[in-house]
Amino acid sequence: MKKNVIAILTVMALLLSGCYQGAPPRTNSEGEEKRFTPQKDSTQGRGLQGTPPKGLEGTLVRTTPVKDQGTSDLCWIYAMLATIESERLMLGDSVNLSTDFLARHYLEEQAERCYLLTNAAKKNGSEKITTRGMASMTLTLLHRYGMTHWNAYHLDANFDVVARKVEKTVTANRGKGLEKMNKALGDMLDETTRPLPRYVFMLGVEYTTLEFAYSVCMPDEYVALTSFTHHPYGKPFCLEVADNFYQDEFLNIPLDSMMNSIDRALMNGHPVCWEGDISEPGFSWKKGIAKIQKTEAYDAANRQKAFEQGETTDDHCMELIGIKRTPKGGKYYLAKNSWGQDNALGGYMYLSENYLRMKTIAVWMTHEAYEQKNTSKQP
Repeated sequence: MKKNVIAILTVMALLLSGCYQGAPPRTNSEGEEKRFTPQKDSTQGRGLQGTPPKGLEGTLVRTTPVKDQGTSDLCWIYAMLATIESERLMLGDSVNLSTDFLARHYLEEQAERCYLLTNAAKKNGSEKITTRGMASMTLTLLHRYGMTHWNAYHLDANFDVVARKVEKTVTANRGKGLEKMNKALGDMLDETTRPLPRYVFMLGVEYTTLEFAYSVCMPDEYVALTSFTHHPYGKPFCLEVADNFYQDEFLNIPLDSMMNSIDRALMNGHPVCWEGDISEPGFSWKKGIAKIQKTEAYDAANRQKAFEQGETTDDHCMELIGIKRTPKGGKYYLAKNSWGQDNALGGYMYLSENYLRMKTIAVWMTHEAYEQKNTSKQP
């Protein structure tokens, strides 16, 4: 089945035309706030098998067009799906995946949990519905609920508003039974957004959303990496950040090893999903650049200190798609953001090497990318 789906996806490539994660309102270190606008379909009329705009230099991974998450905290879904899309491009497939499909399932999942909470949990605020998460949760949701094409389930909806409506539905139906609450929730979401597709149709052939999901990303295809000194290297641990709601584990490796793994993946044509801190004064979305302005050593000890003191926080996710070196020997990583194209680089950013060393919370790449040797020349 998977081979059939992949073969059809390859044919479809010839036919198709194509976080901010943080406390709202969405702002960065410059104090910029982005008002909600409908999530425009930036892929309309554009080929999916594209490359970043001209003027972006360095070793680049092929990627799909920049999208816009609006004011939601769904960057973790956008970045991970963008990474999967680029990985499929490397393999000759062209897919454009629906962020909203997973977002709705995530809200439904939380609603059921909130409904079943005890009164004590309700009082301490555990009932709040959120759009926050980590990139690894995207993989769990995809293999739990499936996937569909962007155009098959793409909504002009503010998911922060939808989340509040979910909370109200849970409250209004408390005590009526889980079945009735789920029915009311489904009706509300169908009306607010639209009904979820159950099948994916390609060239007259019907597939379930789970079959499609497994065709673009197999379980355990990706490895999650981090680097902190309060856990032993070489072993996985549950990363202590607030948005790790699924209690996912990350392989802990030395800082230089993590950076080398990122370099090796990108140099061999594999994308990397990045999650980290964007609260630094040197992070400028408008200019498309992120630098560390402090002069301290960019080593594991200072990285750990910043994490423990809350100076390094889990704010945002982006897809890393390239490496660039400056004439003076500086090294930058090209990231595809999900805030639309309204910046100096058309939706992309350059993150300095030291920024990644100090401000990375975690990265994701395929096992193939992580385990292979570097076969490309340095940029």
